[in-house]
Amino acid sequence: MTTSEENKSSYLGKNLEQIFSMLSLKIILVISILVGFASSQDLSITYNGFRSTNMSLDGIAEVTPNGLLKLTNATKQEKGHAFFPNPVKFKNSANSSAFSFSTTFVFAIVSEYPTLSGHGIAFVIAPTRGLPGALPSQYLGLFSKTNSGNDNNHVAAVELDTIQSSEFNDINDNHVGIDINGLTSKQANPAGYYPNNNGLFQNLTLISGKTMQVWVDYSGITKQINVTLAPIHSGKPNRPLLSLSYDLSPILNQTMYIGFSSSTGSVLTSHYVLGWSFKMNGVAQGLDLSRLPKLPRVGPKKESKVLTIGLPVILIFSLSIVISVVVYQVRLRKKFTEVLENWELDYGPHRFKYKDLYIATNGFREKELLGTGGFGRPKCALNWSQRFRVIRGVAYGLLYLHEGWEQVVVHRDVKASNVLLDGELNGRLGDFGLARLYDHGTDPQTTHVVGTLGYLAPEHTRTGKATTSTDVYAFGAFLLEAEDQILVDWVFSCWNKGKIPEAVDPNLGLEYVKEEVELVMKLGLLCSHSEPTARPSMRQVVLYFDGALALPELSSLGISATGLTFANREGFSDFALSYPSSMEKAFSHASTAAESVLSGGR
Repeated sequence: MTTSEENKSSYLGKNLEQIFSMLSLKIILVISILVGFASSQDLSITYNGFRSTNMSLDGIAEVTPNGLLKLTNATKQEKGHAFFPNPVKFKNSANSSAFSFSTTFVFAIVSEYPTLSGHGIAFVIAPTRGLPGALPSQYLGLFSKTNSGNDNNHVAAVELDTIQSSEFNDINDNHVGIDINGLTSKQANPAGYYPNNNGLFQNLTLISGKTMQVWVDYSGITKQINVTLAPIHSGKPNRPLLSLSYDLSPILNQTMYIGFSSSTGSVLTSHYVLGWSFKMNGVAQGLDLSRLPKLPRVGPKKESKVLTIGLPVILIFSLSIVISVVVYQVRLRKKFTEVLENWELDYGPHRFKYKDLYIATNGFREKELLGTGGFGRPKCALNWSQRFRVIRGVAYGLLYLHEGWEQVVVHRDVKASNVLLDGELNGRLGDFGLARLYDHGTDPQTTHVVGTLGYLAPEHTRTGKATTSTDVYAFGAFLLEAEDQILVDWVFSCWNKGKIPEAVDPNLGLEYVKEEVELVMKLGLLCSHSEPTARPSMRQVVLYFDGALALPELSSLGISATGLTFANREGFSDFALSYPSSMEKAFSHASTAAESVLSGGR
């Protein structure tokens, strides 16, 4: 063989070797893709807990040591995603019909407050893992402000929403909805279920912290989406909560990703998924509820008295009682021993015995005290941090009365003397003797005007109707109250001059947070507006306190000096005669006090 022929042979061998190598790689790639498609076409997964799974997580999502899929933790304004790591084949080609599928999962939403949460959880089918660019809060980690409602999203989801967002036409703050390419649900219903025994709708509270189960079924033949919700041990109801005729074929690509999305807002909330089952072209396998991981305990763990009290403890306790009784008797004798002066021995005692005074005052208890010293008692002033905590406590209390209970509760006597403090100086609203109830969505009935002067909204004295708005007015007066004076006009004048810090209680000195003080004072002015429609709701007030909602400029609301005072004085004497005993004390003050009240404050 010549040299030229040898070179040609060598060159041809190298080329064939490269060609075979490239073909091998392509064949391996094609086989991998085909195997992936074949496995995903009839995909069936069942996770009774997530400890040994390989979920694709982002955001603040995590798997806890005991196998809980924790989508969000106690962090504000965050999102979490958890997706099955491999793409799932939903149809044979881009233009063919989507396959049938079925899924079920168990979830729980745990909030730091019993009546507030944020923002919800969703089962989602998306073209990519992680949903890049999606926002937290009301966007549920699914969409952003710019792409919600865009047909190019190719996203289908079932939302469990715990906040009412008017921008998405939410029906309430506790609903289940079917979302296609946006957060305006194609169909939504209040959270609940239809038991198989009687078929009557039963409400469920998504933020109760209790575990619940969801089933989502789609028929590729009838193009029907069914969503069912129930308590965890109730089984799947025969009647779904939502049933929507909708063809998902144009929405779903040939391959998609399946998983969960969740987000938080201003309220610390944890969203959990305990177990998950999914089946393509079939019915999802039922979850083994006995194998699901346990939710973390809420509150301190109760200890068994049987384990903590034994014979040695009983003996020590008994011995302590005996010793305490002996010591008490000895001290009591010394305590009540009378020491008489010499002149008393001659003329007899002219004073009360210590024993008699001790018994008469129940051991010199505080409530038996008639007075002390020439100037009475040095009052204890709360610092700003303590005052702000009390104010927030009262705000959350009023929010619960107005929105959190099964009926609307109008307190009708919000004032500082009706605020109680617990051992940690948390504010608690008390004295419900004047409170009135009415159903949500109905108008309150006209009643006798009751309350306390200085806290009564102008429209209340005219119409006799006590509403949540009149409670807000009284709350505004409470915010601006100090030393039995309501400082609406004073604070307004300071705000009008741009010197609102001048209205700060001088007892605080410089130990306060300027931004918080200004927030409280401006809220006091806003809540004290004479026009009911200009006042915020207590939910808005709470959001202002939490920083979740920006406080509007007062000038933009048309607040002026006349806008903060009573409208007129006509008929005031007749109105005064109709007050019950709770008002008589206020009318017993001098006429100058009444004139001051009519001008806007005390």
